Amino acid sequence: MTAFTLSVPPRVVLQRGAVSTLPEESARLGPRALLVRGGPRPGPDAAEAALRDAGALAGTITVRAEPDLLALEAALALARDARPSHVVALGGGSVLDMGKALAALIPAPDGPMAHLEVVGEGRPLDAAPLPLLALPTTAGTGSEATRNAVISVPEHRRKVSLRDPAMVPAAVLIDPELAAGAPRAVTLASGLDAVVQVIEPYLCTRANALTDALCESAIPRGLAALGTLMEREDAAAREEMARTAFLSGLALVGSGLGAVHGIAGVLGGLMPAGHGHLCGALLVPVLRANRAATGGGPRWDALDALVARGLGAGPGAAEDLLAEAIARWDLPPLPAPPPDFDAAAAAEASRASSSMKANPVPLEAAVLERIVREALP
Repeated sequence: MTAFTLSVPPRVVLQRGAVSTLPEESARLGPRALLVRGGPRPGPDAAEAALRDAGALAGTITVRAEPDLLALEAALALARDARPSHVVALGGGSVLDMGKALAALIPAPDGPMAHLEVVGEGRPLDAAPLPLLALPTTAGTGSEATRNAVISVPEHRRKVSLRDPAMVPAAVLIDPELAAGAPRAVTLASGLDAVVQVIEPYLCTRANALTDALCESAIPRGLAALGTLMEREDAAAREEMARTAFLSGLALVGSGLGAVHGIAGVLGGLMPAGHGHLCGALLVPVLRANRAATGGGPRWDALDALVARGLGAGPGAAEDLLAEAIARWDLPPLPAPPPDFDAAAAAEASRASSSMKANPVPLEAAVLERIVREALP
């Protein structure tokens, strides 16, 4: 039997209108909430007002981009001055990552570099994090279910994780209505990230009975919902995507990811592309390389059937069906890399990623370089 460990937030609520219970849920965790939120939008604006009216708002930090080390250090200084009892993170994956990092580091005696993987010391946290209440407004990263926060470190041109088992949120409110009306490009990029995060755990070396059950449900339902949202706004499809994103977080914690995320973490530090966009562009090239390297087999046959069912397509290889769907959904090309971009060096750097460790097979540097070149314009 394949051994596994699953970390699950102690309290999870997934329902329309769940954000209306924010003051009560926040009060469960303490009297003074530090709110980490995205820019001006009705949902976050109303949530901030509700916490303020309840006398529970210790301070607010606004996140306008994927968090980097400098932004984290600046936010950490403000957060410590606010002396919160807990953190509320309301926004997309970038907001949730910043909230999780702040909750972890506010009580910590040392700074972020003591705990960041790859570029830092990678030490476990020295103190228990503050409780975190997570409210995702996009359905993609699954950060509301995971025990890490992704931080860009420009000096090293890498995106790396702050990771600790204690970083799993204390409570999660998933309100699909918060994502209603999101721009089509945001829905597509975040949705592809969620889909990748149920495909990679299904194929990876640490796949197990529990994560298989999550992924076998989420792959077809997530693809079907994303296809619907590419055609029209639909409340039921928003619910399915919210469910898929949450399950993807559980799945990646329970088994791992693969080369899509291993490469995306490197490319994200080298070029101005969002994480979900990178994952969508890398998915098909990585699937093709992994199938060729493994020779296929029953697991791949099962994936083909799950993808075909989700896309309402006839029999075919998952990567071919996904390539057709992604083209139909008009995923934009990735931006051109900077003049000094070195595909071979990026491929080599991706081999050190923690996500790469669970890829179905080790991929040679030349294969990884080919994947990078195929994904780029």
